[in-house]
Amino acid sequence: QVQLVESGGGLVQAGGSLRLSCAASEPTFSTDGMGWFRRPPGKGREFVAALTWIGGWVEYADSVKGRFTISKNTAKNTVYLEMNNLRPEDTAVYYCAATAVYRGSYYLTREPGYGYWGQGTQVTVSS
Repeated sequence: QVQLVESGGGLVQAGGSLRLSCAASEPTFSTDGMGWFRRPPGKGREFVAALTWIGGWVEYADSVKGRFTISKNTAKNTVYLEMNNLRPEDTAVYYCAATAVYRGSYYLTREPGYGYWGQGTQVTVSS
């Protein structure tokens, strides 16, 4: 079973930056799309950003546009989330997700579109 291993979370002051990484445990794992979701305290999990593994499609939640950047390293089977100008409302557990079956960009912005999930990494932004 392929596992997604996340790293890079932590505590940062408002206005600061963090970079999250997510790597598939199997180097031969073939993915069609990867994304990031987050679960703020006391709330449900929400979409943050996603991309297709082939091609240049990228999508962001409105709340992070202009501040977060999702990118990939296909040789390392790794996806990144660069988070700049962080705000206290970005505090959440961040999860990476991957799918081996591409069903369209619509599904890459929603939880049912993914079959593999990381364990989550905590990001805390202090004011």
